[in-house]
Amino acid sequence: MKPADVCIAVMVAAIWGLAFVASRLALDELPPELMTALRFAIAALPCLILRKPRQVSWPLLIAISFTLFLGQFLAQSIAIAHGVPVGLTSVIVQSQALFTIGLAALLFGELPSRMQSAGIAIAAIGLLMICGTVGYDFSITAFAILMISPVSFAIGNLLLRPAQGAPMFDLFAWLCLCSAVPLLVLSLLTLGAKPVWQSLSQMSPTGIVSMLFVGAVSTSIAYWLWGRLLRDYPAAQVVPFALLVPFVGSAASSIVFGERFGSLRLAGMITVIGGIAVMLLSKRPKTMPKVG
Repeated sequence: MKPADVCIAVMVAAIWGLAFVASRLALDELPPELMTALRFAIAALPCLILRKPRQVSWPLLIAISFTLFLGQFLAQSIAIAHGVPVGLTSVIVQSQALFTIGLAALLFGELPSRMQSAGIAIAAIGLLMICGTVGYDFSITAFAILMISPVSFAIGNLLLRPAQGAPMFDLFAWLCLCSAVPLLVLSLLTLGAKPVWQSLSQMSPTGIVSMLFVGAVSTSIAYWLWGRLLRDYPAAQVVPFALLVPFVGSAASSIVFGERFGSLRLAGMITVIGGIAVMLLSKRPKTMPKVG
């Protein structure tokens, strides 16, 4: 990779890590469904001047949107709002690599290599270690909701494969629009129009900046840059940079919120990241899907 593109990959990983902290700050002022809807509404603004990619049908566009975006980020928001620590969330979400490889093997017969299988086993052990800490500072229900995020992310990765020829920025903008509309409807139905308006009108400067960062920078710009890197380089060169996300997210959460990790949870988080590293850095079959 060119040095400039390496810097872009590191920058995107840092943005995504910091986005977990920004999401938590926004969730202090907004309900999860409204915060997620606003995130995608901001990122969907380019749809005002961009046409839907012709290469992607409406059913496929909606399916990708509801898994890669709506399902992934709504589950994250609900889990964080119900007490799951931000640093831990950033680690769990990256376990999508485990589920992507597993689902590809189950649905398409793309069997993982021995090293990938070893990485899956290591990451699974780490998840079990983390499960052993559930119930102390957040509920089992909140953790179960969080686990929807990486599974939904993985399904979205596989659904994205037929759309690889579409312009990335256009595609992601329309994916955000397909998520924003139902989430706004959900917010109005569950919260009511007046509470929704009050929540939006009473946002603090911190909340506004957090939402702009999450919507415009993390969701729109960062995903576009990541898509360009995946277009220009093999996934094996790009995807490992995603391993920086949980480190940035955990470090930032520790600084901003004073998040601390018990020995078992910390060991589990490190084990998960180690397993993901083995999966992503091992030699993969040419037909394996990209898991960015």
